[in-house]
Parts: sequence; C-alpha cells; structure tokens
Amino acid sequence: MYIVTVDIEKCKGCGDCVDACPGQQLALVEEDGKKYAMFKGSPDDCLGCLACQEGCADGAITVTEL
Repeated sequence: MYIVTVDIEKCKGCGDCVDACPGQQLALVEEDGKKYAMFKGSPDDCLGCLACQEGCADGAITVTEL
C-alpha cells in the first residue's frame, strides 16, 4: 500500500506524472486558476512503481510505502 503526495506549490501542472502512471491513478485538476496533479485512487490502487515520482522534474511528488 502506498501514499502518493503531490506538493501543489511545486506542481506546475505539466501532466508528466499523469502520463507516466501505468495505473492511471493521477489526474490534472484546476482550482482557482492553478492546474496541479492529484492522486485520485486509494492507497491500495497504487502499484508503487515510482514512475510518477521519477517523472516529475519539479520534485512535486512523493510516494511513501505504508
């Protein structure tokens, strides 16, 4: 089981993490004119592959194993 945390202050909303996730568990959302990524699944849905974390050039994503 994994927790995916997105630091919305660092996230630029590029979508690289969304494209990298093989389980399609991330989505881009927009709030108050700012786009950012958000994990939309449950901790059980994350494969723990770290593709989203490694694909984020801005270091906005952290994957933590429970």
